[in-house]
Amino acid sequence: MRTDAEAVRESRPPATRPACDESGSAVAEFVMVVALLTVLTLSVLQLGFALLIRNTVLDAAAEGARFAALADNTLADGAARATALVTTAIGPAYAADVSASYGSYLGHPAAIVTIRAPLPIIGLIGVEHGLEVSGHAAVETLGR
Repeated sequence: MRTDAEAVRESRPPATRPACDESGSAVAEFVMVVALLTVLTLSVLQLGFALLIRNTVLDAAAEGARFAALADNTLADGAARATALVTTAIGPAYAADVSASYGSYLGHPAAIVTIRAPLPIIGLIGVEHGLEVSGHAAVETLGR
């Protein structure tokens, strides 16, 4: 049974109803909070994924430089090694731009392997050449 107060409140036009009526606000608040928490969670997961990609590519560049710096290997061997590691771990799209060169690092001759890869922004989709990492290794020589 409805009371007289409920009947009077419901018979008023919406513009004259009291502002303290909060029916339905819990659902709206829940939706807003869940949306905010979902965006925050997905952002943290994407940051972790981008760091995983960066660390994997950096490790492959360093391993490629160490491989190229061996006395019986060439720069092409180091670049091929880095390309194989990135392709196996992440995929061929991330190993499209691998270069190797000799240079100086901290005053010593070094093999330098540089990898330019996409920086993932949403999933694996990202900015082309947004990530550039280099691996350095001291060149090994045979002294006789």
